[in-house]
Amino acid sequence: MLQMHKRKCFTILSICAILLIGVAATTKDEKPKPNLKVLPKNIDHEELMKIMKGFNVSLGVKCNFCHAQSKTEQRKLDFASDEKETKQVARSMMKMTAKINKKYFNFNKEEEGKSFAVTCKTCHNGKEHPDSRIVLPEE
Repeated sequence: MLQMHKRKCFTILSICAILLIGVAATTKDEKPKPNLKVLPKNIDHEELMKIMKGFNVSLGVKCNFCHAQSKTEQRKLDFASDEKETKQVARSMMKMTAKINKKYFNFNKEEEGKSFAVTCKTCHNGKEHPDSRIVLPEE
């Protein structure tokens, strides 16, 4: 009788363990999707972080310069939020540099590092705001 009880308990525990492992394996880790409007939608995380760190260095700022604080978690940023104006400015600057690079330098992403290109650092040089003496060409 005791042997049969042990066998039933073992069977029930085994089924529960299999179910829990199955649920854990199929549950997605829901991370908020980035709100990409200028960068490619299919950009991988590593390349996105490389670009964001480039902004940090080029402008001498931290992530919260463009990204708003999370409304639910005080110590986190809401990367998808468009609340901060600096994020909108960054997008327009990205479009502007891409246009300049295409028009004046015939820039090709595959040749990055082999040809001249305007970047954030060209004008900002590690500062939040570029030198006011820089004059951009009229369109």
